Amino acid sequence: MESGGRLSWPEVTPPMSAAMPDMLELQYELESKAAKWYATNDIANAFFSIPLAAECRPQFAFTWRGIQYTWNRLPQGWKHSPTICHGLIQTALEKAEAPEHLQYIDDIIVWGNSAEEVSEKGKKIIQILLQAGFAIKPSKVKGPAQEIQFLGIRWHDGCHQIPMDIINKRAAMSPPTNKKETQAFLGVVGFWRMHIPNYSLIVSPLYHVTQKKNDFKWGPEQRQAFEQIKQEIVHAIALGPVRAGPDVKKCAVHCSRGEWPYLESLAESTRGDSRPTPGVLELGIQRIRGPLHSNRKGDIGSL
Repeated sequence: MESGGRLSWPEVTPPMSAAMPDMLELQYELESKAAKWYATNDIANAFFSIPLAAECRPQFAFTWRGIQYTWNRLPQGWKHSPTICHGLIQTALEKAEAPEHLQYIDDIIVWGNSAEEVSEKGKKIIQILLQAGFAIKPSKVKGPAQEIQFLGIRWHDGCHQIPMDIINKRAAMSPPTNKKETQAFLGVVGFWRMHIPNYSLIVSPLYHVTQKKNDFKWGPEQRQAFEQIKQEIVHAIALGPVRAGPDVKKCAVHCSRGEWPYLESLAESTRGDSRPTPGVLELGIQRIRGPLHSNRKGDIGSL
């Protein structure tokens, strides 16, 4: 590839059938564990720990100041590097029957009900990675701890919270100027889609300008959608995981037409039996934001 960059790697790279894990699915799964202790490991220079096969190196050749070079390790910036790296680490962990964990490329988290349990799991993971040829820096190993950061999210007792500095950065983002920047913005804010009512409807004008058949035109609808989704991110509240058991207080969510919802403990309810049977939420509810948008049966929100 010429250093002038007439052709970029994405333009000459065929697609791969392998897929990256969905970050939201990882978050759902980690929430469901309701863990008390965590430990994480961010593998140091994971891409550069993966050698390129000799027959693959010519496709990574480039010219710099009249001299031709080529990569001999998996390069950062190539669109398939994350997928390949994730797959190799995943294979190494599966073959060695690693303890239960979650992995996103070179970030790995383990959990448990005690510091000792989590520490033992973390040590086993590290030993497997070292044997597979990956480098581990002590500074990249965090925990065991009852609160830890994983994939940019702070986790504690099965619940997650976005650090305020990250939220502030999202709120301060400038409007995109082309399709690529719009796609990047949508990728960044996609995490909040499970916390923001009508997320897809709000960002629809932004997706419209990213479609191949459409020219990029940043009009009033796009400006409004861009500002609205940033405001929604600032105010979005993440609920805790769904839990069941004797420690969970059962509540009914009532919605009178046109009014805000309110919670009523079923054990303390004094209403007569003439009311429709409410749906029961077994949730550790931290806060309810905004009116519930639901199909109503009588005057009780149907969830």
